[in-house]
Amino acid sequence: MKKNKDVKKIIKEYLIMTAATLVMACGIYFFKFPNNFVMGGVSGISMIVGAVQNAISPATVMLIINAVLIVVGYFVFGKNFSARTVYCSLVLSLSLELMELLFPMSKPITDDPMLELIFAVALPAVGSAVVFNLGGTTGGTDIIAMILKKFTAIKIGAALFCVDAAIVAAGFFVNGAKAGMYSLVGLLIKALVVDVVIENINISKYFFIVTTNPDEVCRYINDNLHKGATVWQGKGSYTKEDKTVILAVMTRSQAVAMRNHIKDIDKNAFVVISSTSDIIGKGFRNSV
Repeated sequence: MKKNKDVKKIIKEYLIMTAATLVMACGIYFFKFPNNFVMGGVSGISMIVGAVQNAISPATVMLIINAVLIVVGYFVFGKNFSARTVYCSLVLSLSLELMELLFPMSKPITDDPMLELIFAVALPAVGSAVVFNLGGTTGGTDIIAMILKKFTAIKIGAALFCVDAAIVAAGFFVNGAKAGMYSLVGLLIKALVVDVVIENINISKYFFIVTTNPDEVCRYINDNLHKGATVWQGKGSYTKEDKTVILAVMTRSQAVAMRNHIKDIDKNAFVVISSTSDIIGKGFRNSV
């Protein structure tokens, strides 16, 4: 029974990763490529290579680079190389190739570069955040980061940002100052958007409940919300009454139900509700 649940969970996660990767592909193909928004990464390199020669399209260049990086990653990490990274990288590259065949584009969709930049940043950022949240990546410079982390003491975030900045700088020379400045703005926004999206995907609520009726509160948490709780004894500093303090962490929807029912369970309960996106443990993240 548990095995079936695990298989269903894996299938569901791969379907979500597929959808998120296709969202990324739409942002890259329909908004990045036609506007020459070189915002770093393999897509930026492929656009520069595509701009300096006409024999190979950016989508094909991206497929080649990702394929090479996957092979290198497999040789470096062996069986520990993430299957999800391989899968998402191939889906991204192949979907760009397919879009190139089905929807050939010779110019941007609109005549508003800023509007196009918003979609060029938002769609890939949201898609990559969802993929990353499920334990995958779309390859490219992420594989380079994994290799650097394994063999060097370089700060990966700083190194990748420098690489992206160098790619953006190259875009200035290849595509001109206007496209280059838009690309630089896009790179800076992208760094913020991905972190914000990941944090909001992982957001949960934690409750500190001070009550004199702990059994009923815990029963509701366990039986109705199917969550655990931690209980310890306390004493009111003013009343000197013995109290029970309960700590429980749950999803946002469960938190709404908890908040709505807590006063029915104990009308005198004192409740503190806060948000967090970093939770490690059973039912949440299994590792740092």
